[in-house]
Amino acid sequence: MSTATATRITAPSVTAALFETDAYKLGHRDLYPAGTTGILSNYTNRGSRIDGVTKVVHFGLQAFLQSYCTEAFAPFFAAGEDEAVAEYEAVLESILGPNGIAADHIRALHRVGYLPLIFRAVPEGTRVPLRVPTFTIENTQPEFFWLVNYIETVLSAAVWHPSTTATIADSYRTVLDDAADLTGVDRAAVNWQLHDFSYRGMSGTGSAAASGAGHLLSFTGSDSLATIDWVNRYYPSEAGTDNGLVLGSVPATEHSVMCAGISESSELETFERILDKHKSGIVSVVSDTDDFFQVLNVILPALKTRIMERDGKLVIRPDSGDPADIICGTMSRPGAIFTTQVRTMEHDPEFYGAIQLLWNAFGGTTNAKGYKVLDSHIGLIYGDSITIDRAKDIWTRLESLGFASENIVFGVGSYSYQYVTRDTFASAIKATWAKINEVEHNLLKDPKTDSGTKKSATGRLAVTRNADGELALIEKATPEQEAESLLQPVWANGEFIRRQSFADVRAVLGNIA
Repeated sequence: MSTATATRITAPSVTAALFETDAYKLGHRDLYPAGTTGILSNYTNRGSRIDGVTKVVHFGLQAFLQSYCTEAFAPFFAAGEDEAVAEYEAVLESILGPNGIAADHIRALHRVGYLPLIFRAVPEGTRVPLRVPTFTIENTQPEFFWLVNYIETVLSAAVWHPSTTATIADSYRTVLDDAADLTGVDRAAVNWQLHDFSYRGMSGTGSAAASGAGHLLSFTGSDSLATIDWVNRYYPSEAGTDNGLVLGSVPATEHSVMCAGISESSELETFERILDKHKSGIVSVVSDTDDFFQVLNVILPALKTRIMERDGKLVIRPDSGDPADIICGTMSRPGAIFTTQVRTMEHDPEFYGAIQLLWNAFGGTTNAKGYKVLDSHIGLIYGDSITIDRAKDIWTRLESLGFASENIVFGVGSYSYQYVTRDTFASAIKATWAKINEVEHNLLKDPKTDSGTKKSATGRLAVTRNADGELALIEKATPEQEAESLLQPVWANGEFIRRQSFADVRAVLGNIA
């Protein structure tokens, strides 16, 4: 039983940032060897649970450096020294009991007035191969060696998710770009082909905003409005520049709107009211509240004249059923064998699927590569159960039916962006070098019981490009190699050395022109 069982835990105020760590780290300062004056740690993605993904997009560190290293510590450094230390000691006692840890190192940190650390990183937006570090952390004053891994917990928690989402979005982008190239679609259209619907499935607004920014490195469509403030706060444009369009969306209904309309009048009249309210522009209507194929075969044909006369696009959104079958029809299933019975779109709509039914009702054009494109007044978005593999399957089936990839927009949700963990890419922060009594030590973690994934790098680290132009790690790097490393200082001693705008991060990744 904890010695602090009967002690009321005091909520920290000015020292809150110091408690954004694991409790077991509170006493590590005294557990390092006597004479320790330097620690170098690195953040590396050591493996992948997603087939085909061998590089991880570096993203989220700059937000952490501002939100935690600068903003979260501002109350601590602004408070009086005795006030800050007294609060720290009170909280510490409530956790560890009266015989806990002295707070002299916290008093010393307060007197410095900033976090004596330096972060070196590759540019955010860089695709970094597995087992190559994306950034390092090191103390800049000997007394504060303990601080490097003290902040490991909050640093890891802040960076792994936006970086993971950025990588998954990048993988989606590759799939959709390939489809666009094959079927004659301008890649600019792909900017809007994956729409972020994940907010409600995230663990909170902060998580949704950071993850949403990772999505927006590769796409421009999103309904996660909290991301706008996150981007503008942590990746602002510099004077005289512009981040451009960070996020875009369209007016759209939801099931509550459709349920109320159907109950009050009918689904047809609900569509009519929506078209009355949106006489031009894009409007998206969820269409499977009742009978999706009734909408396609009856309601939309009844409204065809109104739809075709609009200066804009009516987007139909189903979000239930098997996505590939709903969009492409069961006739497009790979290896499907069918009888010779006559099938009509009216009596067997599932066979044909939504795209073919919309083509039948509204027609369209054929592009330069010979693929069909729905008329510009009608469109389709599917916003449920989309994965990278399903997206690939859907556009492959559309291509086999002669349709261009631009005929479908995907809404991607929390299954893609929240159903992940720090272990998706085995992301971890590990110490690789220490200075003890003026002697340099190359540190190595290499568990004999592990498969090799947890084996760390060792020594001082540098990142360079090999003969193939790929990023590569140099272990036990010399000072000259470190000076030439792609891991360059971005923040030190409370100040940014290099900052990137969101537009710049997008440019490094290169998915959005």
